[in-house]
Amino acid sequence: MTEPAARDTADIDADARALASTIRLRILRLCLDEALTNREIAERLDRNPATVLHHVRTLVDRGFLAALPTRRGTRGSREVPYRATGKSWRTPGGPGMSRILIDTFLEEVALVDPQDVLTTRLGLRLDAAGLEELARRIGAVLDDFAQRPPTADGTPYSVFWALHEDVTRQTPPRGAVSDG
Repeated sequence: MTEPAARDTADIDADARALASTIRLRILRLCLDEALTNREIAERLDRNPATVLHHVRTLVDRGFLAALPTRRGTRGSREVPYRATGKSWRTPGGPGMSRILIDTFLEEVALVDPQDVLTTRLGLRLDAAGLEELARRIGAVLDDFAQRPPTADGTPYSVFWALHEDVTRQTPPRGAVSDG
């Protein structure tokens, strides 16, 4: 029998692997407030339906997507719509997750007119307490909006937030020799 901690670690690792794909993250975003079939997802992503089905099955297996009741398609075929469960919002990412999120953001934002993208850039100098406060307050705002029910006739938006140490503004140690 598997130890509970080992099973938890295995589950966490399997979830991280399931989210380690820009296509899968984009599928989750597409199915966030609208149930879509594999064919519809493939069309929106301009991808092969067989490839998309592999990703959809991975997301369903890990509980990130839920299959809804089967419906009849336009030609009478059986279609399964899928809806995001919201599990990805509560799932910690694995190694390299930040890079996957950035790549997903870049893929999605490339589809939008740059004038329609609200961006800002801010340089700060914070101590540990200030950094913790910033992360906590922004996290609270994002959690609040993530938990709100979608507005039926609202416009869908995507939010990407990143915080990183600004290594270019670090003061070199005294006595360090610069190349300049």
